[in-house]
Amino acid sequence: MPQEPSTTDLTALTSLLARIADALERAAPPATVAADFEAADAFVWATEPSRFEPVPRVNRVDMDLLQGIDRVRDQLVENTTRFARGLSANNALLWGARGMGKSSLVKAAHAHVNLHLPAGGPRVKLVEIHREDIETLPALMAQARNSHHRFIVFCDDLSFDSDDTSYKSLKAVLEGGIEGRPDNVIFYATSNRRHLLPRDMMENERSTAINPGEAVEEKVSLSDRFGLWLGFHKCSQDEYLAMVEGYVAHHAIPVTEDVWRPQALEWATTRGARSGRTAWQYVQDLAGRLGVHLKPA
Repeated sequence: MPQEPSTTDLTALTSLLARIADALERAAPPATVAADFEAADAFVWATEPSRFEPVPRVNRVDMDLLQGIDRVRDQLVENTTRFARGLSANNALLWGARGMGKSSLVKAAHAHVNLHLPAGGPRVKLVEIHREDIETLPALMAQARNSHHRFIVFCDDLSFDSDDTSYKSLKAVLEGGIEGRPDNVIFYATSNRRHLLPRDMMENERSTAINPGEAVEEKVSLSDRFGLWLGFHKCSQDEYLAMVEGYVAHHAIPVTEDVWRPQALEWATTRGARSGRTAWQYVQDLAGRLGVHLKPA
């Protein structure tokens, strides 16, 4: 007859099963946190576990303070307005000179469009996704797909290195796949590069591929997923000074033009660039020296 297990054997077996259960629980993917899209109009997409982190106050600049980019401003606002109304709209790539207001324009356009939506109806939610989390876009879109709100998924400073293949995931999510991009989701990205990929990466592909043309097409086709390309270029001295003047007036800084103008020009010269970012940095310095508290956005 088989011998019944002893109490010691049962205890050891129970302990072993408990350790196995704990190991399986740790190995399982973290549970998805249900999103509360009523908590805010802006979110940051976080992973492990995947969730929408609400942003109570967005760090943004008023639309009226964005100088020297009138044409691209109007194009992005029009595209975003159509999207907010449920009409056809394009993914947008804002590319070009650094510090010229690419990310500021995205945030300002989002606030501007929401301000003119009917009260009580669906809102446009701005969701920032970090460059390193691009491969989790399908999980983000799966949660957003069934919401009655509309979503701008925003990636700031998007680019890819030579050994990075995650751009293929982005291509598939934007326009490819069986389901495709949800109707209530649009993708906005900013980059210093027009084609998002370094030139040497394309040239290496061209030199090693059997068909060089096809290799380059594979890389360039990522930018083709963005129907709206908005170029930002270095500003002139007059545009730079207009930016400073706008900031000084908006924040009611008690200083005359004959004082701030030469200082602003020197500030830009020492940094080797004229841009919206340079103008803002000068105004921050000026306000600090004069003991003025800048108005929140």
